Amino acid sequence: MRYVVVCVVKEEAGDFNNNLRRELIENLNARSSKLPAHFTIKAPFEYNGEVTELNNVLEDFSKNENVAPFVIKGYDHFDDRVVYMKINMSKEAKTLHDRLIDRMSIVPYIEFEEKDGKDKTFHVTLASKRIKLLYHKVWEYVHQYPCEFQCSFDNVTIYNWNEGTWKLYREFKFKE
Repeated sequence: MRYVVVCVVKEEAGDFNNNLRRELIENLNARSSKLPAHFTIKAPFEYNGEVTELNNVLEDFSKNENVAPFVIKGYDHFDDRVVYMKINMSKEAKTLHDRLIDRMSIVPYIEFEEKDGKDKTFHVTLASKRIKLLYHKVWEYVHQYPCEFQCSFDNVTIYNWNEGTWKLYREFKFKE
């Protein structure tokens, strides 16, 4: 089975991202992930069997950690392949994230790479599926909307790939 581990971005910033992605699909046919607004903690990975060990680590971790703030401000891109909302992690949020990576690393079937380890570029994707030819239109389109949000790193959420889409598997919430 295929899994992914993310922090779902909620409230105003999450709604903004989900709505803007919908507009990009409708108006420019520029697609992105089937996941709700999020930043990736562990990129998709395959594991045959129940992810019990991962569940236990995340449950234990979330019980002992507090919510941490971060800011989404402006847009950026990875070449002409991905357009995203930029995340500026607070010191608290970055430290929380790095502790989470350390804890998840003890799970035998979890291996982090540069793109999803401690030194990742934190971002919330807007368009990423074959957008090379649409890149300039997407870039112009998103800039008609101001993008600045106060957010909370308040969850770690597992999704699994099922019936052609990502389905919520389990959400772990941090302490307020």
